[in-house]
Amino acid sequence: MNIKSKNIGLVAGPLAFLLIILFFHPEGLNPRANAILATTVWIAIWWTTEAIPIAVTALLPIILFPLTGGLGLSETTASFGHKYVFLYVSGFIIAIAIEKWNLHRRIALSIISIIGTNIVNIILGFMVATAFMSMWISNTATTVMMLPIGMAIVAQLRDNPDTIEDENRIFGKALMLAIAYSATIGGMSTLIGTPPNLVLAGVVEETFGYQITFAQWFKFGLPISVVLLFICWKYLTGFAFKFKQKSFPGGRTEIDKQLKALGPISYEEKLVAGVFALTAFAWISRSFLLNSLVPAIDDTIIGLISALVIFLLPTKNKDRRLLNWEEAIKLPWGILLLFGGGMALAAGFKDSGLALWIGSQMTLLDGIPLLLVVVILIASVNFLTEITSNLATTAMLLPILYPMAKMIDIHPFVLMVSATVAASCAFMLPAATPPNAVVFGSGYLRIPDMVRVGIWMNLLSIILLTLFVYFLLPILWNFDPLVF
Repeated sequence: MNIKSKNIGLVAGPLAFLLIILFFHPEGLNPRANAILATTVWIAIWWTTEAIPIAVTALLPIILFPLTGGLGLSETTASFGHKYVFLYVSGFIIAIAIEKWNLHRRIALSIISIIGTNIVNIILGFMVATAFMSMWISNTATTVMMLPIGMAIVAQLRDNPDTIEDENRIFGKALMLAIAYSATIGGMSTLIGTPPNLVLAGVVEETFGYQITFAQWFKFGLPISVVLLFICWKYLTGFAFKFKQKSFPGGRTEIDKQLKALGPISYEEKLVAGVFALTAFAWISRSFLLNSLVPAIDDTIIGLISALVIFLLPTKNKDRRLLNWEEAIKLPWGILLLFGGGMALAAGFKDSGLALWIGSQMTLLDGIPLLLVVVILIASVNFLTEITSNLATTAMLLPILYPMAKMIDIHPFVLMVSATVAASCAFMLPAATPPNAVVFGSGYLRIPDMVRVGIWMNLLSIILLTLFVYFLLPILWNFDPLVF
């Protein structure tokens, strides 16, 4: 966002708040709901214009809800301690330990080594490795880790005398975009893979008391990631970019050199890998295995047990633990505040009656075919998140989509999941997602390159997400889309 937009937003947010508080009193909107609506509009303006850091904006409910009578202070601040906030904390602690002992680099290089032999397959290897890591580690951290590996491979192609002229430049663009796109796509597959997924789980539990488990999301998210990753690979290597040279002179040698530089797998890597594998297994099997043994256990408790174990396990020479607090303090505190702000908005919408009032205004949508509603919503959110934070977008929209769904007599999952997955599929602009921004900084890409390639990825993702949400989601999650 430019300075002018930020300054306009800085004034427009509080001004809109005051106008709604003072003059917007339609029939059926009680004073508490009016206060929540005014606060939400202020937050939405500051989030979309980034007038101040979006994590700081997320603190506004703590100030404005109690002062305006929308929601009590204790009820508002409780949202910032929601259990899904702690699930994300636990996931990030495990990710920090994986990065600390370089396990992520070994996993990535091993996957690339197995898959990649020629130019097209090396791109696939990078995409599979990046997507797998971003299932568990933040998309940004995964991209930052994969970028230097990718740049070393591009340099290897450039410096080889057998390389066709300009082939390394085309390969560099394709590889940079492949890394960014697969980081985004991989994060969609797990509940902790990207923040909007957890916001959805939190808002669903807050608004109608339903718990989306890690396994339930995985059952839906993984197939989307796999299919979209394959489409993305075929698109990048067969349509967006044309390679005259199929072989990769020295590519295998460079990967093997980087793997060799890591040395043999260390004792610490083995410990972290063991905790990581057991945690993933527990999350995936919890609903059909662990709950029969320990009924009270849930995904957050599993994650926190694993995080605690990482702080307890000593290294091989016993001089330290696998992780200490100085390293764990790298937690993304801003994202945690955004979670809290999103949960507070959801609580305010529900408790004040604002959700019901918004639902009653949605009569215009009655009679529109469900498939068309899903297409419009997914396309709108997809392009909206090109210019706004995907986390802020879902935090704004999800509390509104619940009453909207109820009003037009469809299951809230249809609209809420549509918005959530669409928010993770912005491929056009550097500012759309952190992975896009990271690879743009590599110097291989210009904005026209990203727009030219990304617009088609946006359109392909809109089609795919619509098909998955409309046809497969009700089957996988066992609900009737037209009944709630």
